[in-house]
Amino acid sequence: MEDAGLVDWLSNLLGGAATTLFGAAMGRLMWHSGEVRKGQRRFFGPELLWEVPVAIGMAIIGEAIASYLGASATVSTGIVALAAYIGPRGAEVLLTKWLTRARP
Repeated sequence: MEDAGLVDWLSNLLGGAATTLFGAAMGRLMWHSGEVRKGQRRFFGPELLWEVPVAIGMAIIGEAIASYLGASATVSTGIVALAAYIGPRGAEVLLTKWLTRARP
């Protein structure tokens, strides 16, 4: 039997949708913590409330990307966490670079 990892454990405990939202919340929390460290915001400030819809939106986007790529549940959660970490602005930059890349 294959050893289950953290994502598998969370999925068994909470279910797939809750694990996806947990991954998105952790991605946004990592970004938010970086902003706190830089002194850009307080940890428990009103800005923290705005991170909730961003995390949910990025979870939807990350799940769509993972589904398109045919990723496993574990990889899907990682893609969601990454998407939540980079946020809408980061996703816009990546998409713009991808769409405007030089074509042979």
